[in-house]
Amino acid sequence: MIALAEKPKEALAEDILSKVSASRLNCFHSCRLKFYFRYVLKLAKPATGALHVGKAVHWALQQWSKARWYGQPLDSESIKPDFDIHWQSSQEKDPVAWEIDEEQKQKDKAWGLVDMYLRDTPIPVEEKPEAVEVSVETGLPNGLPRLVGVIDLVRPEGVVVDFKTSASTPLIAQAIHRNETQLTAYGILHREATGRDASGFELHHLIKTKIPKLVVTHVGALTDQREQKFLRQVESYVDGVEREDFVPAPSLACGSCEFFHECSMWSGGPQ
Repeated sequence: MIALAEKPKEALAEDILSKVSASRLNCFHSCRLKFYFRYVLKLAKPATGALHVGKAVHWALQQWSKARWYGQPLDSESIKPDFDIHWQSSQEKDPVAWEIDEEQKQKDKAWGLVDMYLRDTPIPVEEKPEAVEVSVETGLPNGLPRLVGVIDLVRPEGVVVDFKTSASTPLIAQAIHRNETQLTAYGILHREATGRDASGFELHHLIKTKIPKLVVTHVGALTDQREQKFLRQVESYVDGVEREDFVPAPSLACGSCEFFHECSMWSGGPQ
């Protein structure tokens, strides 16, 4: 049976209450026990094939954006050799638990997404980014943890872009709702880094269908309402962590959770 480990609140505060990110917030509010396993116990799990595909695609698009930053745009043919090298080398640090004959299929799928994006992207090749893969940190009001994050891409006029890989085509309203926490965090961080508000946001979903496709969702500038909602989420996060309120939230998502076994063995509290 899995019991909550003894861990002083001072240690918790140092580990997970000094800083917060959109990914931590989303994990905590989707399942607090999953958050506990991932961020408090820091249980290591092999990377999944889907996660490796997403990271590989993200890396390739980062190289494409950086090349445009330096005025040396890349095409598919130029990126492919480095993509192949990165696909293998990244597994030395984060091994993947591949099923039999799965790796090549997933690699082909990942490259298909990159190739499609470079062909169908709405971003002009000659457009120079304002920022690429930039780490930003800022304080939040009322003694809340510091907010940290990495922004994928900022287009001219302060348009923040976030790349996503998805198995199915997202509905616009659902895509905006699911990513609201992350986009709000990016808006706050962009304001800290530049001294001005982002003019808007774009979600670039690369869809892993048989024939890959791109879906771009446009989101308006950050509003006071969304920012206040975000701060309320952080307050709830702090309250729950301080009370060590780490309980499961059974849902359809449990089937794909890396901590399914640990959760099923959870005892319900400290023993």
